[in-house]
Amino acid sequence: MAAIQYYDVILKPVVTEKSMAGMSEKKYTFLVHTEANKTQIKEAVEKMFEGTKVKKVNTMNLDGKTKRRGNTYGKTSKVKKAIVQLTEDSKEIEIFAGL
Repeated sequence: MAAIQYYDVILKPVVTEKSMAGMSEKKYTFLVHTEANKTQIKEAVEKMFEGTKVKKVNTMNLDGKTKRRGNTYGKTSKVKKAIVQLTEDSKEIEIFAGL
């Protein structure tokens, strides 16, 4: 396995009602690389978003959904989600500001 760089760890933010409600508590949800660990996710958030300090990281591994097209069955790809809790004195993440 090749080394994962910090800019490869975070794929995209998750925008749902539940993740938007968590923003009031400085909790942000991201889709992350499936092989990234919690320390890599913490470093990536702190490097990508200036002024942020991560308090803790919770991760979830989600299996792919079974899909059917005609008589053929298949699965979508696996996904890993990370919920990042920032410290109280940390700056907020800018990409969620206008939502």
